[in-house]
Amino acid sequence: MTEAALPIRRALISVSDKTGIVDFARFLTERGVEILSTGGSFKALADAGIPVKEVSAHTGFPEIMDGRVKTLHPKIHGGLLARRDSDEHVEAMTDYGIAPIDLLVSNLYPFEATIARGASFDDAIENIDIGGPAMTRAAAKNHAFVAVVTSPVDYEPLRLEIAANGGTLGATRRRLAAAAFARTAAYDAAIAGWFAEVGGETFPPRLSLSGKLAETLRYGENPHQAAALYLSGPTVPGPATADQVQGKELSYNNILDADAAFEAVSEFTEPAVVIVKHANPCGVAVAATLGEAYARALACDPISAFGGIIAANRPIDAATAQAITALFAEVVIAPDVEPAAAAVFAAKANLRVLKTGGVQDPTQRRRVLRSVAGGFLTQTRDDAAPEASELKLVTRKAPTPAQVEDLLFATQVAKHVRSNAIVFAKGRATVGIGAGQMSRVDSAKIAVAKAAEAAAAAGETGSRIAGSVAASEAFFPFADGLLALVEAGATAVIQPGGSMRDREVIEAADQAGIAMVFTGRRHFRH
Repeated sequence: MTEAALPIRRALISVSDKTGIVDFARFLTERGVEILSTGGSFKALADAGIPVKEVSAHTGFPEIMDGRVKTLHPKIHGGLLARRDSDEHVEAMTDYGIAPIDLLVSNLYPFEATIARGASFDDAIENIDIGGPAMTRAAAKNHAFVAVVTSPVDYEPLRLEIAANGGTLGATRRRLAAAAFARTAAYDAAIAGWFAEVGGETFPPRLSLSGKLAETLRYGENPHQAAALYLSGPTVPGPATADQVQGKELSYNNILDADAAFEAVSEFTEPAVVIVKHANPCGVAVAATLGEAYARALACDPISAFGGIIAANRPIDAATAQAITALFAEVVIAPDVEPAAAAVFAAKANLRVLKTGGVQDPTQRRRVLRSVAGGFLTQTRDDAAPEASELKLVTRKAPTPAQVEDLLFATQVAKHVRSNAIVFAKGRATVGIGAGQMSRVDSAKIAVAKAAEAAAAAGETGSRIAGSVAASEAFFPFADGLLALVEAGATAVIQPGGSMRDREVIEAADQAGIAMVFTGRRHFRH
């Protein structure tokens, strides 16, 4: 049996975002629908010549308290909540002069946009909608009889449905109700999050989260897994908010890797390039030009870089683009792409090119979330970066100024490498990276092997590790990890310190004649 559509005889329109509302209201009035409205919405419709009745005239009660109280009235909420199939409800409507409202069009005060522009506390408070969410929830609860529209994107589909069926269908009302409850939940989450932030609560007793679906992805980490991208909170430069100017659709893994690469490259103020493969940097360099930074980053591990993600912290120029296209890469992400560079990239139709419009603020204390069975973990992002003045010299030999620069660079890179992490660097470019091993010694061995492999591929006879510095993102529990770096050719080491065997490790460094400094800060990345 075909479902009967419910006709719309009366609609209430109260919107902050007035996009498309005049045309939609005109369509309703042409079908004989009585329209009620409030404040700015009433004025917009009346100015457009649309017959409209002010809510205060409908309720017999004026707007009061600077408009804070206008729709909070039994004639509004009774009209939205009354069940048309209940004799008791119908009788109450008759007794109290309550007219049914069959359609609510309501979007809320722009609270999120208000706080995003840095408004004052009082301004933010005034942009917390009360009547709108109350009406929206009432209409959504009673979706068996009432349609509720919370987004202008639904005007046209609903118009077509009404024109074709003479009213709204139950499936549509259920869909709109679900969207309405999701909208009010996100709205309340934004308000709760803002209150926690201004109150200095990093971890409030209840954490409310919301996200807006950006796109459904082809699949997740593997083809048998479903996946989607949601946007939440303030806009942060990165793959989730970037403008994709060319290439295939981003995959789940593309987004994760591009995010890791762009977060890492944003650490540096000078021209820098980070190449990531499977969430780990396989080459990082800082140089006078972006092209030089790319060449030096690629030289660290060109084999792993194949099919990787390339991130830059400067607009990409044509020469750098030409060098990048000589390698097969999945994604290029940068603040911008110069027109000549865009023309170069266009020759690689499948290459995904993302423009972020800027770099991330490495000091911003964003929330990081990870799911676990039955819940989720949250922490502030690792925004720490050591300064030269904070380094604690623990060996007899001190690092040279050039070594200090390399040590600081290496530890910034190590922060973005999965633990256990070892990074060798020379001239503010990585020359060997070992990641994700259960033993720090194994990570060191991998970094050395990668450096030897890259040197051999380049036709070099000497060791790239010789004369380099090394960083460990956590302390050495035994001296063997440090000795592995020394044996490879490192001349200075940076690590957090804090092991029960720090004295043993320091003595090993002194015996080897190398410099070592402690940062006092660990950078685990699981």
